[in-house]
Amino acid sequence: MTAGGKGFVDRLLSTEEILNACGDAVERMEVDGKRVLVIIPDATRTCPVGLFFRALYDLMAPRVNQLDFLVALGTHAPMSEDALLRLVGITVDERKSRFAKAGLRNHLWRDPGELVKAGTLSEKDTSEITGGLFGMEVAVTCNKMLLDHDIALIVGPVFPHEVVGFSGGNKYLFPGVAGREIIDFFHWLGAVITSPEIIGCKYTPVRRVVDRAAAMLPIRRHALCMVIRPDHHASSDGDHGVAGLYYGTPEEAWSGAADLSEKLHIVFKPRPFHTIVACAPEMYDDLWTGGKCMYKTEPVAAAGGKVVIFAPHIREISQVHGSVIEEIGYHTRDFFLKQWDRYNRYPWGVLAHSTHVKGAGTWSNGVENPRVEVVLATGMGPELCRKINLGYIDWRAIKMEEYAGRENEGILLVPRAGEILYRIRKGTV
Repeated sequence: MTAGGKGFVDRLLSTEEILNACGDAVERMEVDGKRVLVIIPDATRTCPVGLFFRALYDLMAPRVNQLDFLVALGTHAPMSEDALLRLVGITVDERKSRFAKAGLRNHLWRDPGELVKAGTLSEKDTSEITGGLFGMEVAVTCNKMLLDHDIALIVGPVFPHEVVGFSGGNKYLFPGVAGREIIDFFHWLGAVITSPEIIGCKYTPVRRVVDRAAAMLPIRRHALCMVIRPDHHASSDGDHGVAGLYYGTPEEAWSGAADLSEKLHIVFKPRPFHTIVACAPEMYDDLWTGGKCMYKTEPVAAAGGKVVIFAPHIREISQVHGSVIEEIGYHTRDFFLKQWDRYNRYPWGVLAHSTHVKGAGTWSNGVENPRVEVVLATGMGPELCRKINLGYIDWRAIKMEEYAGRENEGILLVPRAGEILYRIRKGTV
């Protein structure tokens, strides 16, 4: 399948252009008589999933032997049946009638019965990929549905990403529908390199891990990678926000989308800010996902400054990982690295999340010095915030009008944080 697609910085694709691109992609995939697995994002990504679900179903259901949609949850909590239907924009009755041929399931990363081993990254492999940072054997496990189908079609958006550089492409396989070993390995790899060194960079050691793991799968892989314009957040057909759509192999489609994402999703500022108020949208319903507000703004936070994550709707750390985080807290990378014998028994993916939220800093002689203070203005109380080593402020004390329009004073208000990356323009500081 040759690559195709297009994108624009100054306009959206029309629905007709999107449907035509989907049709062209399906034709090139040669789906007749095949078993097709479509891998889609969960509700924590801005994406018109419903538009693509309907389009791809109409294009493929009459032609394929089997059609399934699998939600790339990674280690997020499973979605309820109602949430799954909302994600793809259909009703209970439509699922039983109009879309009866389509399976719709969560990826269950903790269920051994749902996983299969696709291969192994050897010590030599990991050493080569990571430039000598790691030399260890890593099992590459994934959802067994990948081996029960002939074709995998990845469908999802591309944004700057704290672990891999830019999301999308084969990342929907690893970690999207992967097992714990490979997930933990490359998340900790990203944490060791650090988010500021990775986020918004196209080719990274973590991306090499993801692509190498994907190449082990005995299934034809294709992708529809989209780029969502940052000022569009609705997911209806009439307001989809798609500025670019690329198709081909996951590597080809992702590459085109990442190039456009770099133009649309990175905002440059002339100087750092001592105070940043980053407002988390409702789609981030815990701190595990709401931490993206820190990841995307940390590069423009001044040393000694603070990032306030404003999210009154967030009332828990994580349904899946919360107990571990309560035990270890949020810390800088060096806090863990210099006490590795004590902390290496914890899930490495959780350690990575901890460092990403806390941000850069040092740990020396038993004293931790984070570069930036992270303060939570959420539905979580002061006791919990202290326990997990983050600051606290009552969200009701935050008056948005006091922060708006004050960039010249070193104050940045981000009304919808988490997907747009902020950076300092080179040569301005």
